[in-house]
Amino acid sequence: MDTQELIKSQVTSNPVVLYMKGSPKFPQCGFSGLAVQILQASGLKDFVAIDVLADPAIREGIKVYANWPTIPQLYINGEFIGGADIMRDLYQQGELQKLLQEAQA
Repeated sequence: MDTQELIKSQVTSNPVVLYMKGSPKFPQCGFSGLAVQILQASGLKDFVAIDVLADPAIREGIKVYANWPTIPQLYINGEFIGGADIMRDLYQQGELQKLLQEAQA
């Protein structure tokens, strides 16, 4: 399975996937930490977090997959949502919470 197929499998077989630097307990950059905080503040208890620092192919491949140059990247129900700034904006508007509730339904 090539990297793009692996990423597609990850984002389509899990309701919420966050590609980040580090782990939710030990984020390795401020934006990844912010993304985790936003998900937790939204009431999300369970999501798949993939550490891009552990796999250089995933780290580069995810940028190609979404045509988005930065990490973290959030996917809900297989759809690319955005990075930490977009997540923060959606959270402040109440939209992120709705998307996450639909994903868990």
